[in-house]
Formats: sequence, structure tokens, C-alpha cells
Amino acid sequence: MFSQGIKLVLACALLQDARAFTPANLAFSQTRALTTTSPTSLDLFGLRRRKKSLEVIESKEANGSVAPPRANGKIRDLKKKSISEEEVRSLFSLWNNALATGDSRIVASRYASECCLLPTVSDTPRTDFDSVKDYFDAFLLKKPQGKIIEGYIKIGDGWASDTGIYEFTMGIDGSKVRGRYSYVYTYEDGAWKIYHHHSSVLPEGIALGA
Repeated sequence: MFSQGIKLVLACALLQDARAFTPANLAFSQTRALTTTSPTSLDLFGLRRRKKSLEVIESKEANGSVAPPRANGKIRDLKKKSISEEEVRSLFSLWNNALATGDSRIVASRYASECCLLPTVSDTPRTDFDSVKDYFDAFLLKKPQGKIIEGYIKIGDGWASDTGIYEFTMGIDGSKVRGRYSYVYTYEDGAWKIYHHHSSVLPEGIALGA
């Protein structure tokens, strides 16, 4: 049989084994297991959650349920919009067709939100919808219709320009006026708009194309 000392050692060993299965130790072991094996526990900085959120946002933007970011209240286009020379020239036709309506609001809507119009018969630069509309309130009374005589088109990164000579026929009396023009177009709210427009009568005595 075992001596008293050996019995004491065995009793201590059994007690240690029993402690390993106490509820507190079991809870600690389970917590540690979850901590080391849980997928989210390895995501220390929330990268997986952020990636998932970005995937959801990109999916919504793709189907149009989320509007693209805006700048100064206007939609900022995330993708560059390309344009051909033929399309640049057609922008003048859109503007000229707006003149034919006789409605200054329609004409003013062809200009960008932060435009600059330096008109032919006014000393005042027009830099917003209301001031552009105000200029055409008077100009449209002459029932003008224009055509480009000579023009030069340039296309850049997010902009396009059309400059040259145009001629207006005034429907009110049939008179004709030629002038120099420059248009700079920018892409805003899903359409090409006039960002800058300068118009001035040809200086007297200078031949066309000189």
C-alpha cells in the first residue's frame, strides 16, 4: 500500500486535474478558442467590413440607386466624357435652336452653372443663370439666327472649345451681323454646357479671315 507521503502527492495531482475542468477554466478556454479562430477577430482594423461596405456601395452606384458625389450642388462626373469634333460643332446648333424658341430660359439653360458670358451688345459680364437670361430677354426680341462662317475646334481633358467667326440674321428686319466668337464647353450634370462664351462684332475694315 502507498505511504502517507505518496497519498498526499497523488491527492494534489488529482486536485490540479479537477481544476482544469472547472466552469471558470472552461469559459476561459472557450473564449480563447473563439478569439483565435473567429474570422472577425483576425480583422483587427475592420478591413473586411469596410471592403464589404465598398462592394455594396459600388453595386448600388452601378445600378443607379446611389447618386454619384456632387460638387457645389452639381453632379461631379466620375468618368471622363469624350466628345468628337462633330459633336462639339453640334453644341452650337443646340444653342442656336434655343435662340429660335424665343425663350430666354431655354437659352440660359445651355450655360454651365458657373459660366461667363461676354456678350456682343452689353458691357456687363454674365456669370449665372439669371444674368444670362436677362441678356437674352432683350437680344431675342430681334429674333436672331446664327451660322458659323469659320470655326476652329480643340478638345482637351474634360473640355472642348470652338472659336471663329459667325453671322447672325435678325428676323425682325433681315439685317445681318458678323462677329468673332469663342465657346468653351464643360461636362456638367450629364450634358455638355457652355462654360465661357465671348462674342464681339468684327472690327471695321478687317477682312474676314485676315
